[in-house]
Amino acid sequence: MHRRQLLIAGGSLMALTATAGCATGSAMGASAAAGSLEEDARVARAVLPMQTPRAELLQPWTGPYGGVPPWDKVTAAKLREALLEGIELQRADYNAIADNADAPTFANTLVAMQMAGEPLDRAGSLYGVMTSNIGSDDYNAVDTELSPLLSAAGDEISFNAKLFQRVKTVADNADAMGLTAAQKRIAERSRDSFIRSGAALDAAGKAELGRINTALANAFTAFSQKVVADENTWTVIPNEAGVAGLPASNKTAAAAAARSRNVQGWAVVNTRSSVDPFLSFADDRALREVVWRKFVNRGDNGDRNDTNATIAEIVGLRQQRARLLGYRNHAELRMQDTMAKTPAKAKSLMDRVWAPAKARVAEEVADMKAIAGYDIEPWDYLYFAEKVRKAKYDLDQNQLKPYFELNAVRAGSFAMAERLYGFQFKKLPKGSVPTFEPDVEAYEVYDKSRDGRLIGLYYTDDYARPGKRSGAWMTTYR
Repeated sequence: MHRRQLLIAGGSLMALTATAGCATGSAMGASAAAGSLEEDARVARAVLPMQTPRAELLQPWTGPYGGVPPWDKVTAAKLREALLEGIELQRADYNAIADNADAPTFANTLVAMQMAGEPLDRAGSLYGVMTSNIGSDDYNAVDTELSPLLSAAGDEISFNAKLFQRVKTVADNADAMGLTAAQKRIAERSRDSFIRSGAALDAAGKAELGRINTALANAFTAFSQKVVADENTWTVIPNEAGVAGLPASNKTAAAAAARSRNVQGWAVVNTRSSVDPFLSFADDRALREVVWRKFVNRGDNGDRNDTNATIAEIVGLRQQRARLLGYRNHAELRMQDTMAKTPAKAKSLMDRVWAPAKARVAEEVADMKAIAGYDIEPWDYLYFAEKVRKAKYDLDQNQLKPYFELNAVRAGSFAMAERLYGFQFKKLPKGSVPTFEPDVEAYEVYDKSRDGRLIGLYYTDDYARPGKRSGAWMTTYR
């Protein structure tokens, strides 16, 4: 996309909401030479049409701190309504920029694009969190319906010839317009992003690219939902012998997982946070293999959640898109916006790492085999890594665990943020701001370098739940 993006990722959510009146981005902070930020914003606002959103989730945020995400109002139905209307409002904004009769400038084009679609951005930030962190059937249905529509809305911006020409004019004439270095970079990156998104294609090419992008949006959504569905399965351990070797904390977690799923005994949920501790400590080798295979075979079981055909479709569509845009393959296209620039340079870096990494793993496996007395299989690796660590270095992960308890880790990360950046965090009492789950915690963030000024809110969502995408990620709400 060519304007600011608020999210879309998944996992252990860390989100920052800037408080009203605080500068949240640095990209346009060096705008003094070609006019103040305030003047640029005034010009940009004059370009955009006056629109009054109807949907509740498109409204400006209210409440403390200059407005906070309205999680207490979010439902799947309201989100669907907001996204559909938001797409229309965004279309009107971008058409107004493209149809502007005034000569293109940084303010009336690039800054206006930065401000365009604000209601959709608000709803989009809620959409990304609810589909990634909640993932219930009703939100998955909204995701399935809306992801291709949002993709098409993005293509509509990319394929707008008049809009692209305005951006290109600003980028190509940056020096003559007296743009600052930061403004010039923004304009050039926007122009290049338009081109990589198909702006320079003819009508037939744009139509074909739009078809490919819509198909990819559908495939990505299907893939994500299938993987999450497989991660919501579990392995039942019916007797005490099956959990022998597990630390007490992991046994307790497995027992709680079993109770919540109405099964007897213990349950190892098919997510890394549950699987890795089991593979590291469980003495039962046969059960370790069962758990390992279930985890690595997510999406590869020949059932309704099998992703093989979906992956093949994605690979094929990516190749079609790359060829259509003038590249030999998807890797070549994706590397254009990176430091390496080419797949060959990226592979060269990986190749330099590969040989020493492989040699080191061979040494580790030899140490493991010496203790095990048999060949090390993938489901043995973490288990015997613990044994080697204890034998060679007298290190026991269980003895270190108290130091890596969640609250201790969070306190450590906050301390480092203060030491490095001058940020201080103050936990808010429950109920101070709406959250999308009771487990979510919110913190005020202060900046010591600005006389202790309040600069934003920080939300954390640290626990696994059915429907939540695994992994760790963060986003901004505003």
